[in-house]
Amino acid sequence: MSHERTFRIAPSILSADFARLGDEVKAVIDGGADFIHFDVMDNHYVPNLTFGPMICQAVKPYCKKADGTPVPLDVHLMVEPVDELATQFAKAGADYITFHPDASKHVDRTIQLIRSLGCKPGLVFNPATPLSWLEYTLKNIDIVMLMSVNPGFGGQSFIESTISKLGYARSLIDVQVAMGGNPVLLEVDGGVKTDNIRRIAEAGADTFVAGSAIFGKPDYAVVVAQMRDELALAGGREV
Repeated sequence: MSHERTFRIAPSILSADFARLGDEVKAVIDGGADFIHFDVMDNHYVPNLTFGPMICQAVKPYCKKADGTPVPLDVHLMVEPVDELATQFAKAGADYITFHPDASKHVDRTIQLIRSLGCKPGLVFNPATPLSWLEYTLKNIDIVMLMSVNPGFGGQSFIESTISKLGYARSLIDVQVAMGGNPVLLEVDGGVKTDNIRRIAEAGADTFVAGSAIFGKPDYAVVVAQMRDELALAGGREV
């Protein structure tokens, strides 16, 4: 693992208290979150229904540290079709917008659309989705996210085959960077907890989505600190 890698913790508000969403976002940022992860499900591409652009717009003002430093809003679109909602979420304040390539009719066009809207685009891969899509897209995106559970619900267990898939994705990214390409974040979403985050980092990830592992605990700062302690053992540095 490269010791140059920067680690980011991205709590998923899918596991937050929806009745107190603004306060929850503020609390988890005060607790040390680097990103806020925003899971958008349409009850079509995945079997659940979550947040729309208006919720994103309402949450955006809370996405900052106590000193006013912005915290990126990482919007994960589990929707089909993609383009219209990508446009709406960009206008609502998203910083990163990731989507599933199998949900877009024209993947490169969707990537270009997201970037034209001022957001950083990325692709998301379900557990059984091959990484072959990256052959022609990696140089044009800013983030690759691997689902380590089947998407649709929070609180699931980590799928172990993600470890080897992470290694392959990391090798693709490292080769691109070595050839002068732009650095790409490698994010993992699903079943990330204090007791496995180090192993996930050692496999190649640098950005970690955690939902119930953080929001299910009484003190968010304690959990984030425990995760950082584990990540320190894997090498790398904080944001």
